[in-house]
Amino acid sequence: MRYFFSSESVTEGHPDKVCDQIADALLDAFLAQDQNARVACEVTATTGLVLVIGEVSISKGYVDIPAIVRETVKNIGYDNAEYGFDYRTCAVLVAINEQSPDIAMGVNNSLEHRATGSDAYDQIGAGDQGMMFGYACDETEEYMPMAIVLAHRLTKRLAEVRKEGIIKYIRPDGKAQVTVEYEDGKPLRVEAVVVSTQHNPDVDIQTLRKDIEEHVIRAAIPANLLDENTKMYINPTGRFVIGGPQGDSGLTGRKIIVDTYGGYAPHGGGSFSGKDPTKVDRSATYFARYVAKNIVAAGLASKCEIQVAYAIGKAKPIAIYVNTFGTGKLPDNKIAEALPKYFDFRPKAMIDKLGLAKPQYLATAAYGHFGRSGFSWESTDMAGELARLLNDN
Repeated sequence: MRYFFSSESVTEGHPDKVCDQIADALLDAFLAQDQNARVACEVTATTGLVLVIGEVSISKGYVDIPAIVRETVKNIGYDNAEYGFDYRTCAVLVAINEQSPDIAMGVNNSLEHRATGSDAYDQIGAGDQGMMFGYACDETEEYMPMAIVLAHRLTKRLAEVRKEGIIKYIRPDGKAQVTVEYEDGKPLRVEAVVVSTQHNPDVDIQTLRKDIEEHVIRAAIPANLLDENTKMYINPTGRFVIGGPQGDSGLTGRKIIVDTYGGYAPHGGGSFSGKDPTKVDRSATYFARYVAKNIVAAGLASKCEIQVAYAIGKAKPIAIYVNTFGTGKLPDNKIAEALPKYFDFRPKAMIDKLGLAKPQYLATAAYGHFGRSGFSWESTDMAGELARLLNDN
């Protein structure tokens, strides 16, 4: 059976991603001062304005929020008033309050810890209720679906050619979309590529399309995936001068499918950026990805989806669900039953296992949180142990 699947990515200059990066830059700054900081930071941006809101509790140190906002905007590339958004002149408004004591009560002293007080990993309760998903598959070396991997490569390449001066006339905002053709669940080729990039007003559209095809699309996508039938749509409207927060207001957490699996796997609904790791929206989603990736790397399945459900203030998850889509070497329920022997899904245990209390989150806020080297949740250090399940069954 043949079918097509599409995923999109956006550049670091996309207005929503500007907000995600500001939120995570602030989170890193708070964690640098206090690794136990409680942070739920939201950002919105529009022409000439960045608004930072949320709840933050920090026991020591000081963070200059406006300075971090401006530095982040500068590093993204909004350093020219002609772009309609400039780190020097944009207004920065801050409305930060402390975390609600009602929430803090359950996070800092979980239901289990109040009952027994015996286990240090029981101390921290989940920061909210909800269900989180992790996913992995073996169709790429990143253990990710191909469409989102290629879409991220395109948007990263857009940023590279801009910052390195390879294409001097493009601006920070941009996005890409890739459609992959599959046969019997295996990727065959790229059916279509869509790239839209902000640009200077005086560039000729034919020059832009030629440069983007040569220096972005063909540089980012392997040649064996492109053929004479691959369709390329480059700036299909013909003009993209007004962009960034001037062209469209930005908001934290509005690109959650870009952040995860490009729509190939479910998303629990919670965003990541601006949230400290006691928020299971972030930490449990990272951990579920870690577990799913190790299951696939162990050879237990070709693809694996994990769902974990939590109640606010409770350390242990309510339920763990495994779906290998018929590719599992063991029944899904057997894998699910075995997971607690290898993985501790309590918030403090996940934070400690993956080192989530340290500043590191700005790097996650553009081009996806998964399928990238350098992050602890991308490790396959448990694959060897999980592979033993095949021998035990």
